[in-house]
Amino acid sequence: MAKGTKTLFYCKECGNESSKWLGQCPVCHEWNTFVEAKVTKSSQKVEKALMERKPSHLSEIQMEEEKRISTHMEEMDRVLGGGIVRGSLVLVGGDPGIGKSTLLLQTCHRLCADDLSLLYISGEESLQQIRMRADRIGEFNDHLALLAETNLEIIDGVIRKEKPDIVIIDSIQTMYSDGVDSAPGSVSQVRESTAMLMKLAKGLGVTVFVVGHVTKEGTVAGPRVLEHMVDTVLYFEGDRHASYRILRAVKNRFGSTDEIGVFEMQQDGLREVLNPSEYMLEGKPEEASGSVVACSVEGTRPILVEVQALVCRSNFGMPRRTAAGCDYNRVNLLMAVLEKRLGFHLSEYDAYVNIAGGMKMNEPAIDLGIALAIVSSMKDQVISDRVICFGEIGLSGEVRSVQMAEQRVNEAKKLGFERVILPASNLKALKNTKGIDLVGVANIAEAVKALD
Repeated sequence: MAKGTKTLFYCKECGNESSKWLGQCPVCHEWNTFVEAKVTKSSQKVEKALMERKPSHLSEIQMEEEKRISTHMEEMDRVLGGGIVRGSLVLVGGDPGIGKSTLLLQTCHRLCADDLSLLYISGEESLQQIRMRADRIGEFNDHLALLAETNLEIIDGVIRKEKPDIVIIDSIQTMYSDGVDSAPGSVSQVRESTAMLMKLAKGLGVTVFVVGHVTKEGTVAGPRVLEHMVDTVLYFEGDRHASYRILRAVKNRFGSTDEIGVFEMQQDGLREVLNPSEYMLEGKPEEASGSVVACSVEGTRPILVEVQALVCRSNFGMPRRTAAGCDYNRVNLLMAVLEKRLGFHLSEYDAYVNIAGGMKMNEPAIDLGIALAIVSSMKDQVISDRVICFGEIGLSGEVRSVQMAEQRVNEAKKLGFERVILPASNLKALKNTKGIDLVGVANIAEAVKALD
């Protein structure tokens, strides 16, 4: 082994280091997660640097107004917290073929108009392939430079020489450093690559977007510490066979993690969906039982979705339950509440619940929509297309209040709904809601009666 080089073992889930291999990580308690990595110790002297460094008091730190760079994509800016922060490191993950490269190249297309210098580094595609995608998106100017390279030492030198404003790395799993004795895409290479890019971003004030592959569980491939190192983690989600895409922030040091951006994949790239409610309600069946419109909130944005339920008598002793787009255990809980509090014998019926459009909603405010859709299907009772509902249901059958009720009502009013079934506790606090009929309910029994 070379002088100054030693072997360490670290957990690929949490990044915990150890001088020897362990079967179970003592920090995250996961099994068989320790991997070997060779670490080269630097021989440079740091005594002089230690003499020059000293801590600063909080009152001595000068605050500067945070300047963000707009991507000219409202949905992208919303998820980033208002725009791109200079010197930040952003990780973009998603399934293969979902549109990560298209999203970032389209972001470059918008930023080129602001006279910002951009560098797109690809380790997966040739320059000709990138040009083919760029031609579909639109016309680019000379502010965008392309580089096909995977060696981090070369990339480091190019970035320091060119000094671009924004750098795109596609993808982090293809990059490698000569100082790490392992194959590209390995845990140690991914961690070392991210650490080097983070130093570049913070040292030069360059914003770096990093594309990351995901595992079959849907998380970014590589050590879990990768997500802790970056400033922002974005996930690009959606069914690759459907046209819609959702950009969601799971970590953001410069903004909220509750916001989502909705896009639609088209022939010439991604199109922003500025009104997701109207988009999700397209094709809603008329005069069909088991269908009701509910309202969920993602961050500060109310989104109306169609909740569908199909209840039919079971031919077997064990009834079947299926949930798509909502929590399976939550559906079982709500069916138990309906059986206990309203006397419906749902234990004899199969039940299938679906959030139309492929959206995934886990907010408790859609409880009332799920329950009313199940009741509508069982009684074969049609719920009016002009009715919307929201509210959380407790185990005793009560309908509990939810946050941002006024914004939900205004969204329904904007889309032409005439009646809202909502928690009675929220009804008292509502103001400026003229022009729409509000029905406050205290329990699930009153909600079912309001449908008559």
